[in-house]
Amino acid sequence: MERTEIINAFYSAVNEDERLCRNRQGQLEYRVTTHFIHKYLKPGDSVLELGAGTGRYSVALAKEGAEVTAVELLEVNLAKLKENANGLPDLRALRGDALDLSRFSDGTFDLTLVFGPMYHLYGEAERYRAIDEAIRVTKPGGTMLFAFLSAHAIICTNYLYRGYSAVYGITENFDKDYNAKHFKEQLFTGYDIREFEDMFTGRPVEHITTAAVDNVLEIAQKSGDFMMTDEDFEAFADYQIHICEKREMLGNSSHLLYICRKNDKKENNR
Repeated sequence: MERTEIINAFYSAVNEDERLCRNRQGQLEYRVTTHFIHKYLKPGDSVLELGAGTGRYSVALAKEGAEVTAVELLEVNLAKLKENANGLPDLRALRGDALDLSRFSDGTFDLTLVFGPMYHLYGEAERYRAIDEAIRVTKPGGTMLFAFLSAHAIICTNYLYRGYSAVYGITENFDKDYNAKHFKEQLFTGYDIREFEDMFTGRPVEHITTAAVDNVLEIAQKSGDFMMTDEDFEAFADYQIHICEKREMLGNSSHLLYICRKNDKKENNR
């Protein structure tokens, strides 16, 4: 099966529109990610979201007054995105692939959000293509946020909690030197943090930070007796925002952000 067929089969069977609000892990992912968006978003900025899903971030930003272009690959998500965007004149919802942004000129957007594609790109050439296209359409001096998954957290969330063999999970996801494997059958592919950061080496960007957005909540909330009150969640969210950039916190988090700034013209000409 092709990449689009594989992920379309998955998203057609789940309610993506509720993912970031239906449980504490999704709520924390949304809260911390939104924190970083607002940290770099300036008044009057144009925003591109790639892999926009049903528009949770794009709709919120458009309601705040940002000019947003949301690009989504899957028709099932795009239909819901357009429904959610109804009545928001500053939100354009388009079908498209992060691997081909040829409809956009170089340096079009101030803030580029790549919030879904890197989960489902299994080949090295595809991953670099998505990164290069995002960089190309971002303005010099603009900021890019790339969401990705920790391969190490996947061992806990997808294997150990289900009682699967540790040997099976490790050998399926890592080679003999513990480098992360990437293949279509994973559906969601994870990365070693350093591996993901190294993909930007030699590209016209400056690394700002790498942040863990949901800590261990994905595995914690799968416990039958898990409970988190609103007060506890607010305290934990504040804690996570303050510690999420510490290197020792990264590997346990399922979802992470790589944040970088595109070099300005003077730097590019050096």
